[in-house]
Amino acid sequence: MNRATLIGALAALASTAAFAQTKEVTIGYQDMVVPYRMAQEAKALETATGYKVNWKQFGGGGEVIKAMASGAVQVGEVGSAGISAAVSRGEPLELFWILDDIGDAEALIARKGSGITKVSDLKGKRIAMPFNSTTHFHTMVALEQAKINPADVKILNMRPPEVRAAWQRGDIDATFIWDPVLAEAKKDGTIVITSGQITASTGKATFDGYVANKDWAKANRDFMVKFVKVMADSDAKYRADGKNWKAGGAEVAAIAKWSGSKPEDVPAAVALYKFPSAKDQASAWLGGGKGSIAAKALAATAEFQLSQKQIEKVLPDYSAVVNGSYATEVAK
Repeated sequence: MNRATLIGALAALASTAAFAQTKEVTIGYQDMVVPYRMAQEAKALETATGYKVNWKQFGGGGEVIKAMASGAVQVGEVGSAGISAAVSRGEPLELFWILDDIGDAEALIARKGSGITKVSDLKGKRIAMPFNSTTHFHTMVALEQAKINPADVKILNMRPPEVRAAWQRGDIDATFIWDPVLAEAKKDGTIVITSGQITASTGKATFDGYVANKDWAKANRDFMVKFVKVMADSDAKYRADGKNWKAGGAEVAAIAKWSGSKPEDVPAAVALYKFPSAKDQASAWLGGGKGSIAAKALAATAEFQLSQKQIEKVLPDYSAVVNGSYATEVAK
């Protein structure tokens, strides 16, 4: 081993040791309406791991990725579009958990009176969503299906809080968004198409996932397994009894608090998502190499991002950034 290689190896070991010695983690989260919020409220992760957990909320996946790139955040919630862009750029991240299969939880909704009843009606209209998000990806897929040139649509880049404000002011005709903004837009809007419908017709799935800095995760494997177990248990509780959750219940109150949703909107909002079990994640979603649902979704998204010049290259195999080992251990 030459001197330069030795120095590099020692630096890597020192970095891993430093990660391992610090039983503290900063986790970036967003406003998704998911069962795991009740575990956040109950401090289930802190109890299970003994770590000090710093929860930091972000307005979009791009912000989470930037914070992770700076080292300020070690683990974060990001939509599949944000994950695809980040790993394509070479960010040292691994996808280790599917927070939700988006399904019908994201939708293109048009303001009543806008004249928009189908995707092709978007021509000449103003539609907003966060760029480089799952809804941006599905907007472009939907326009392609409808044979509409995106240049003929006024596509505006707004974070969810900005979408809410623009909708309330009447500045936009449509939005492709998720809850809690989706629930508010539904009150004076009409759903044109959902992500679930787009996925069913094109096979181009979208999801929200948890990613971690690879080195940090490697140095804190026990934490990672326990984190996945806490999330898997939360989802299992919802699958078993979620249909009975009511606006006045503790579960709904916790989800509303952490997501910023209104309690009365939570039960219907959560029901729009699907929450794969640890077994399903270890096999179909995160396992199976290039053929896994996650790897195929990331690859399809990356091809779109390349066509939009959002990234400079695609990876030959997106399963390289998918780590299903924690889910496999939890599923035993």
